[in-house]
Amino acid sequence: QVQLVQSGGGLVQAGGSLRLSCAASGRSSSNYAMGWFRQAPGKEREFVGAIRWSGLTRYYTDSMKGRFSVSGDTAKNTVYLQMNNLKPEDTAVYYCAARTNDGRMSVAYEYDYWGQGTQVTVSS
Repeated sequence: QVQLVQSGGGLVQAGGSLRLSCAASGRSSSNYAMGWFRQAPGKEREFVGAIRWSGLTRYYTDSMKGRFSVSGDTAKNTVYLQMNNLKPEDTAVYYCAARTNDGRMSVAYEYDYWGQGTQVTVSS
């Protein structure tokens, strides 16, 4: 079992930055990769980015690459999502997730554990 606790988020003006954190605890040995997703009201959950612990390989959705950056601290079992130049359309609940095996990093149902979600609101 892996538990994920998110922190960060909140309200920011357009053009601003935020950093989200997600700390994993429990059976860390089964934590193969972690990802970030977001869900805006009335929309489907959307892949943002992910990091595979082995080699710290990163994956991104093309539309967010350049503004969003995923990083990880293996010693702390924590993954971060740095969001820069935020836009009002980035407003959503952001979720971190962990998976126990390889596969399609952008596919939400392939992840095994989920954080509680954190609201990010970008004002214009």
